[in-house]
Amino acid sequence: MPTMNEMVDDFLAQKRIGVAGVARDGKSPANAIYKKLKKEGHQVYAINPNADMLEGDKAYANVKSTPEKLDGVVVVTTPEVSKQIVQECAEAGISRVWLHGSFVHGSSVTDEAVQFGQEHHVTVIAGGCPMMYGQNADIFHKGMCWWMKTTGSLPK
Repeated sequence: MPTMNEMVDDFLAQKRIGVAGVARDGKSPANAIYKKLKKEGHQVYAINPNADMLEGDKAYANVKSTPEKLDGVVVVTTPEVSKQIVQECAEAGISRVWLHGSFVHGSSVTDEAVQFGQEHHVTVIAGGCPMMYGQNADIFHKGMCWWMKTTGSLPK
């Protein structure tokens, strides 16, 4: 079983990443994640079944509707939707999913979503946030990462 750091490094090394949960009002953590990944050079796709455009780009109803197969998907939705998105990823052959979770913004992580992913050969990062990693992580997210490691709430 890979470590959290190995899974994060692998996930962030991918080119085409979907972000499920990008909001129309721009206030979701998904919007910040979308912008960060885009700024870092990833080809990013906003996933939201209720929008045509998000962050100035075309939005997609689900992971299967993007013009190219995604390498990974960050899920920043309510927990009730997480398993469905992991299922869609498995059906689309997407083998990496990051279920966002933080003590500030809540969590997309559910046992059912994680278990489904594991049973269907999808690597699931169950918690944490892409904003906490990489050379562009701000002081707030670096502190959040440290706190989650210290309290044991960051997946290992």
